[in-house]
Amino acid sequence: MTPTARRAGRALIFTLILSSAFGAGAQNEQPAKFAFSAIDAPTNAVPAPFGGYAAGCLAGAAQLPETGPRWQAMRLSRNRNWGHPDMIAFIERLSRAAQAVGWAGLYVGDISHPRGGPMVSSHRSHQIGLDADIWLRAPGSLKLSAAEREKINSPSMVAASRLQVNGNWTGAHSEVIEATARDEAVARIFVNAAIKRRLCRDRTEDDTDWLRKVRPWWGHDSHFHVRLHCPEASACTDQEPPPEGDGCNEELDWWFTDEALYPPPRAPEDQPPEIMMADLPAACQGVLERE
Repeated sequence: MTPTARRAGRALIFTLILSSAFGAGAQNEQPAKFAFSAIDAPTNAVPAPFGGYAAGCLAGAAQLPETGPRWQAMRLSRNRNWGHPDMIAFIERLSRAAQAVGWAGLYVGDISHPRGGPMVSSHRSHQIGLDADIWLRAPGSLKLSAAEREKINSPSMVAASRLQVNGNWTGAHSEVIEATARDEAVARIFVNAAIKRRLCRDRTEDDTDWLRKVRPWWGHDSHFHVRLHCPEASACTDQEPPPEGDGCNEELDWWFTDEALYPPPRAPEDQPPEIMMADLPAACQGVLERE
């Protein structure tokens, strides 16, 4: 079955669930992720993010072409290669920077659903088309088939000890992340703490402003997560700016304590609650219903 057919089938299933099993008002009663993951096309509207990165939606999304001159979108069956036009333009810029340091281009992971909103798997953020995952695998080919893009993975850049990067890491990885951070549209970059530590060790003392945007977070050992600023005059809630400084001091040291390296599993009652339609901006109901 092709990715398009799978998406069409999934949309039909969710439509039947929402319309017949739960009746009127089902979108307000069910977790919002089901409604947003069931829609395969964006709204025909002026691009507009509503809400925040982890509780919002997106009107007028643009699609990152599945294959471009310097990138390929991965895991096409997820239909998550949609974003605000600012994000699509940023990926195009970053792909040129990647070529400049010797990569063939970029492998691009999840951005957002066609209408943003919560996802059924993998992320709490990526809801307003201003987050994107960039694989840390330097592309060996930009002619992968759809089937190959479902199977290929990005290797971890972090040693088994979790304390440092491994032999997969190269200077080009540092250059790609630095180019990302120097882009004025970028608000934050999330990486594994071991990657942040390596970037700090390789920094030049007189030029560390860009490192402020690079923030350690669990996971992110095989990709880095880019978050853009909200567009001006939009109904989008920006995250607070990162703390002052380059983040290479005591703040980073905590990430290598046992508390951070080996956090206990969350009990079921401590899991974050499902995001319901009532938790999203009121405009998101219109984003779902609009053609």
